[in-house]
Amino acid sequence: MRTQPTNDRCAVVTGLGTCLPDRIVTNDDLARHLDTSHAWIHERTGIARRRIAAPGTATSDLAAAAARAALTSAERTACDLVVVATTTPDQACPATAPRVASALGLTGAAAFDLAAVCSGFVYALSVASSMISAGTCRSALVVGAELYSTIVDPGDRSTAIIFGDGAGAVHLEQGSRSDPGAVLDHDLGSDGDGRDLIAVPRGERYLRMRGREVYVQAVPAMTDSALRVAKSVGWQAGDIDAFVGHQANIRILRSVAKRLGLPEDRVVANIEDVGNTAAASIPLALAWAADQHRIKRGDRLVLTAFGGGLTWGSSALTWSGTRPVHGSLR
Repeated sequence: MRTQPTNDRCAVVTGLGTCLPDRIVTNDDLARHLDTSHAWIHERTGIARRRIAAPGTATSDLAAAAARAALTSAERTACDLVVVATTTPDQACPATAPRVASALGLTGAAAFDLAAVCSGFVYALSVASSMISAGTCRSALVVGAELYSTIVDPGDRSTAIIFGDGAGAVHLEQGSRSDPGAVLDHDLGSDGDGRDLIAVPRGERYLRMRGREVYVQAVPAMTDSALRVAKSVGWQAGDIDAFVGHQANIRILRSVAKRLGLPEDRVVANIEDVGNTAAASIPLALAWAADQHRIKRGDRLVLTAFGGGLTWGSSALTWSGTRPVHGSLR
């Protein structure tokens, strides 16, 4: 499914914020209680360390800190809409987004959660951008926030080595498709027949994942989605200045980039330092790329994700040159 607006009005990225917990858990830390090693983990995933939140931290705490940082980055104090993409909401009911909006002093703003697992940020960006293009709102915060440490079995080597906690957010405002930062189009899809590949089974507490099968599904789905969204805005694969994929596994990122024909220097990868942060991974990767001067104003970006559901999605945008602000839980 594509969601390209039918007029020149579109959402433009004007702010970028992050929040990562202070605690760093290295591969060597995990090797003390798991049958693994730094070399084994790093070779298979590209991950060296991840952030884990302190007990008592809520997803809304991370989300609010990242969203507040995005507002600061945009030099704004308010917005009309807050969308929080998360697999780990504070509670089953009510949604986490209204709590985040309240923490930011945005009482009265529309606020809701979106659940699409690791594809959540792209899905949420599509929804918020479409609402801005339609004139339903003029500005929005799109937040990906996850506390996967609450749903990962610390004794399960297949998941404990991969996931981390964190949040990232972008601030969007109404603009035109010619503006730097314009969110141009989206491609979204799903296949519920694969719902058991990444899931918290009914009646259980912890996430289970069949990694090899996920890899086989993820690489072609991400590649095809990225190509579709690029084509929809008139880009060839070689026109993409930066490919910002969901940071699930370095092998997946490299395989997709190879299929797209992109050199490694156009692939944004910060998975080594933060692990897989699910819906938070793409905004965290964007912030890392901006800090490292890997993306600049006017660059053509494709964001692509794949996650449980199964779901996948891509977004095409130009970069605004926005500088990220890094929030804190303190």
